[in-house]
Amino acid sequence: GETVGLVVPERHSYLFEAVHGARSVLETAGIRIALHIAAHTSGSEQAMTQQALERGARGLIVAPRWRSADAERVDYGWLAALPVPAVLMERRPTPGSPLHAMDSVRSDHWYGTHLAVDHLIRLGHRRIVLAARDDSPTARTVRAAFAQIAEERPEVEESAVVLSSPTAVADPEAHGEAPVDLAAVLRAHGATAAVLHGDVDALMLVQQLRDEGVRVPEDCSVVAYDDVVAALGSTPLTAVSPPKEEIGRGAAELLLRRLALPEGARPEAVRSVELLPELKVRGSTAAPPPPRPA
Repeated sequence: GETVGLVVPERHSYLFEAVHGARSVLETAGIRIALHIAAHTSGSEQAMTQQALERGARGLIVAPRWRSADAERVDYGWLAALPVPAVLMERRPTPGSPLHAMDSVRSDHWYGTHLAVDHLIRLGHRRIVLAARDDSPTARTVRAAFAQIAEERPEVEESAVVLSSPTAVADPEAHGEAPVDLAAVLRAHGATAAVLHGDVDALMLVQQLRDEGVRVPEDCSVVAYDDVVAALGSTPLTAVSPPKEEIGRGAAELLLRRLALPEGARPEAVRSVELLPELKVRGSTAAPPPPRPA
């Protein structure tokens, strides 16, 4: 039967949840998914996409890794020239780029970051740190959104953005980053709360805090971003949960609309869809501790 190629980076559990959503829609429509997993090497998404086309894929859903802005720009040409209908999944085309006119479905990560900061502010936190990755479009959006929101919210007295791990950058050798000492960062800024991206880094940093004698949430509230395994910590983490399966379903539905158009029919308008994350409150956030006497 008909086949759709789905290209995602290896070892990316977040996007594999989106794959399940796409699969449910396409298989219901009688179309088989051919999953192509791209290695962490330059040009691998293009190679996997070419392989899908050579094997007869009628359409494509692509989620490039895009570890850096430069890597994203390298992919513009071949993605914009794909010979079959294609949808970008969980990626935001840069305004004015060749991909701006390509169907896409993604989470609104600005809104997800807002949910995290707003939740902490409502609990009474005024000094907040973001420990986040810098090796994916989602990470870069979360970092930029946090800096903007912290600057614009008058309740936030102090904020900072640090890397969540030395491997969380697009080019670790160029950055020369050491593992973040989150307890030291919190002390330096007098912070009582942290937003951590993504889940695995969050769980590891919470353990680091415990090793330093910082209790969660008694001494420091923590919000994770991604919600893939955040609920599995010894203290289940409050988390921003992007609609991962819905992203996959939405991408598949967009692609089906394209595939259903009769040959020679007038093309439909390009769709750029954003879905809102939700906040799942668990046991890692609480009101801040009372200030210590001078």
